[in-house]
Amino acid sequence: LQCKHGACAELQAAGCGSRIRARYATDHGRAVVSLTYEAHPTAQAVLNQVAAQVAARHDVQALAVAHRFGPIAIGESALVAAVAATHRGDAFAACIDLVDAVKEAIPVWKHQVFADGTDEWVNCA
Repeated sequence: LQCKHGACAELQAAGCGSRIRARYATDHGRAVVSLTYEAHPTAQAVLNQVAAQVAARHDVQALAVAHRFGPIAIGESALVAAVAATHRGDAFAACIDLVDAVKEAIPVWKHQVFADGTDEWVNCA
């Protein structure tokens, strides 16, 4: 799932923010041995809507966001966001907003399998 807003090839941006959410080998002190993300069929539309809303709230030139689904190796990124703006403070603020808004709204579920053989499903990234 990915979404881009703005003409990236023609940017005159002085600031760029990015935020990558890497998946760790533990969750609440429990060792995680595998991760799989499942996306609802509406996830792409929700991602597009969230990106447009964030772009409208901030003074940015362009933004991009992607959320992976399917099996993801421990340590790899599940969510990546980048924002270009004239000023880096604006870019970083928009990037934080973008990640938080995506995590709140996107219909994605994470399936974690723990080293002890138990597992759990967690709503949203």
